[in-house]
Amino acid sequence: MSKKNPIVLVSSYYPRLCGIATFCEEAREFIKKANPEREVLVISHTDGSGKGVYPIIDTANRFWWKPVAEKIKRLEPYVVHIEHEYGLYEHIDDRGIGDRNQGFIEFLGSINEFPIVVEPHTVHGRLKNFEENFIYQLCEDSDIVLFKSQYQKWRLNWTFTQIKWQMPKNIMIVPHGARVDKNWSETEIPKLKEELGLNKIKHLSNNLVGLVGWIQSNKRWDILTSMWEEIVKEIKVKTGENWDLLAAGTMRDENHLDDYNHYKKSLEILENKGVAHYHEFIPRGDIYYKVMAVCNFIVLPTVDETQSGTLARIISLNKPYVTTAPLEGLTAQTLESEGGLLFTDRKMLKEKVIRLACDKDLRKELSENLKKYLNEVVSWEIIAKKYKKAYILARLQKIKGEEINLPPDF
Repeated sequence: MSKKNPIVLVSSYYPRLCGIATFCEEAREFIKKANPEREVLVISHTDGSGKGVYPIIDTANRFWWKPVAEKIKRLEPYVVHIEHEYGLYEHIDDRGIGDRNQGFIEFLGSINEFPIVVEPHTVHGRLKNFEENFIYQLCEDSDIVLFKSQYQKWRLNWTFTQIKWQMPKNIMIVPHGARVDKNWSETEIPKLKEELGLNKIKHLSNNLVGLVGWIQSNKRWDILTSMWEEIVKEIKVKTGENWDLLAAGTMRDENHLDDYNHYKKSLEILENKGVAHYHEFIPRGDIYYKVMAVCNFIVLPTVDETQSGTLARIISLNKPYVTTAPLEGLTAQTLESEGGLLFTDRKMLKEKVIRLACDKDLRKELSENLKKYLNEVVSWEIIAKKYKKAYILARLQKIKGEEINLPPDF
């Protein structure tokens, strides 16, 4: 293989309204910067588009991976870097039964002459039986597997030890990347509010708590909205300040329509009382950062998922935040960064929101912690270098047969 062979990413991709698609688009930008001598191409699902993008993944076909493997062989990649989420590669048959990503494992076997790096975005602490089998096979058939957090690796070590399985030695920790170029000073916030049209909302305070992102059932905006009136009254008593709730985003999945309507109705009631505002927008690109930037801090009351995409933007903006615990990647990065407060029940959520609103020094401290964490741990420039290291290890394993040995910390 020549040095000019391309890096090939396999993933969902823009314009799909999908967190992995957005992630891949951003990751591609920084992988290219770190590897300027190579093309960075994308093989996506059929709804992907753009220069250097090949939209050929169609999981309606049981053997969706065959044309993908053929395309990869024609491209002769330097490395194949795959973004994985179970739903992206699940084939559903005529009975409505999924293959539990068996086709994905077959896909890995079909391209095993090339260095393979797989980045799974969902690795739960407590795995179901099929997940145990899948991750074991994934590690067997890949050269390098990228987990987001150390806890995922040591937890897997415990899980595999208990069932007498060998712990894979090819798991490398690479956190979700975050941008360092999306920040605005306090003097620029009024201009952002004007750009977003928020300056036209007469009742809207300069002190804003944000609920920002895709509106889904598991995001549980209703937990905060149901107690928001009590919260603003207590803040007013303690500080004399007026605070408002800025809820911003939109729905992307019709299955969440009932909860979406419920959340919006709650916000309309609060808006009529002059203590909140709902701002509809698609959470992608610059506007995602701008909406977050006008908030003093963010609340993430999710009850499922790692929320790494939303959290990455919070980290980029150095925004203090309040989020749910214990919840996998959210909790791990909150502890590692020391940039947010955790809650486990309604009472704690209320207390933490009031505490952050009333303590400007605490907000500043958390913000500084996030800035340090961004610059030293999770900036895309650092993550792209980790990817580059993973590519080298994968090539040494595949081409020279050099054994990879990345033991767990615990």
